Amino acid sequence: MMLNIVIDGQKVKAKEGSTILENARTLKIEIPTLCHHGELTPFGACRLCSVEVKTNGKWQIATSCNTPAEDGMEVITGSDRVKESRKAAAQLLYYKYPETQAVKEIAQKLGVKVSPGKAEGHDCILCGLCVRTCQEIVGVGALTFRDRGRDRDIDEPVIDFDPSACIGCGSCAYVCPTGYVKMEYDGDGERRIIWDKVFKMVPCKVCGRYFAPEDQLKYISKTTGVPFSELTTCVDCR
Repeated sequence: MMLNIVIDGQKVKAKEGSTILENARTLKIEIPTLCHHGELTPFGACRLCSVEVKTNGKWQIATSCNTPAEDGMEVITGSDRVKESRKAAAQLLYYKYPETQAVKEIAQKLGVKVSPGKAEGHDCILCGLCVRTCQEIVGVGALTFRDRGRDRDIDEPVIDFDPSACIGCGSCAYVCPTGYVKMEYDGDGERRIIWDKVFKMVPCKVCGRYFAPEDQLKYISKTTGVPFSELTTCVDCR
């Protein structure tokens, strides 16, 4: 089913279940975000993607990444109110993570006054990209959010790592926007270190190059039924 919506005066045929952000991007409208990825469930953590939405005759601010399109909806992506909302979200992020370059860059772009020079920090901004990737794409659930709330002795959410579930694939490091999740190597590539867990790497049986963690190949073998021995050739040598 197709829905009729209007974004910045342009009529759009939107798919049912699609979000404002998805439809805005089909029009090449730039909307900032730090917590969004097109292959993952929208999260709305950074709130940088705010837009104005008119529903039932009323205009309100909404995060475009997780607000679904509705038939007859009107959207404005660049009003003064939108700019103020995005700037406020960026200010809060910069206040909490002033030494993180990704935060500093987007804050400056949205009008926040930032200190000169390059930021060298790699803070976790709780964007949720690593958790969602681990759960939705990789499917192992080694990363989870431990939320604030009653009977919890933490001030804000934190990410919990389950070393027994992790297969060392590195997907979380790939999607991390700040460099907080690090993937390092030791011993000429014989070992991969991620979340402080050490993974034994497997050498390609053709070229001898270490190319994948043993735990990852075992997981693939188990979930697909392909024998482990058939997975020990790197992409370049297949």
